[in-house]
Amino acid sequence: MKPGVYDLSAEQYHADPVPGGSLSSSGARKILQSPARFRWEQDHRRAPKKAWDIGHAAHKVVLGAGPELVLFPGTGKNPGAWQKDDDIAAVAAMRADGKVPLKPSDWTTVHEMAEAIRRHPLASRLLNPDGGVAEQVLVWVDQDTGVTRRAMLDWRRGRVIVDYKTADSASKPAFSRAVASYGYHQQDPYYRDGVAALGLAADPVFLFIVQEKTPPYLVAVYDLDDVAIQIGHERNRRALEIYRDCTETGLWPGYPSEVKTVALPRYAEYAHEHEDVMA
Repeated sequence: MKPGVYDLSAEQYHADPVPGGSLSSSGARKILQSPARFRWEQDHRRAPKKAWDIGHAAHKVVLGAGPELVLFPGTGKNPGAWQKDDDIAAVAAMRADGKVPLKPSDWTTVHEMAEAIRRHPLASRLLNPDGGVAEQVLVWVDQDTGVTRRAMLDWRRGRVIVDYKTADSASKPAFSRAVASYGYHQQDPYYRDGVAALGLAADPVFLFIVQEKTPPYLVAVYDLDDVAIQIGHERNRRALEIYRDCTETGLWPGYPSEVKTVALPRYAEYAHEHEDVMA
């Protein structure tokens, strides 16, 4: 694939359509944890999980792109129980076919989430279907390492990149923790790099729309500060260098093979020092 903008399914994208391999934003985060684990996950397709259903379904309803949703109440007396063997087999077959099966309660949830997005003054404007495009796939070559990079944007409206996240809490403290835990500060500059490299926008902006998965499905819109973006950029640079080196050598290291000394976490030392032995 030459550098450019493509219309691919999520399945095609995650399978890495680039001959010889490429590095995505999620791959960049994974390879920093362990090149060996990154390589294994590239070679072994992850099985769909029920835990992903609400997120995938919400993306489909809110963004208008993604896997087919199937309302499946099951065959038992209790709708959505999915307890019979036939129901379990049917659900597994749907997931294997790239579809997202939803119980009636979950079907209602994702559509109510979409309605809450439409009522939000800023999120509704950002995701206006007349002014943006969903799930563009970008492929470009990193000039410093020669590594082919790829990204699938949830939504792009001109120079504004929007990423839609579902969460238990959309509060600012909760999202700050999520940024650190899931590496969203790497995703931001990674996607900006692609948009700029392909000439789609000279100075792209990246925004997160975060929505809670329980009523009243509260919505918040966030951007990251300069420190977070700089740290993410530096981590992406390191990931690209690791990917280049591992690809060239064919070696994908795991944990160190020599003995390493382990200390207690600081919180455990602190708890010990401040323990009230007479309590």
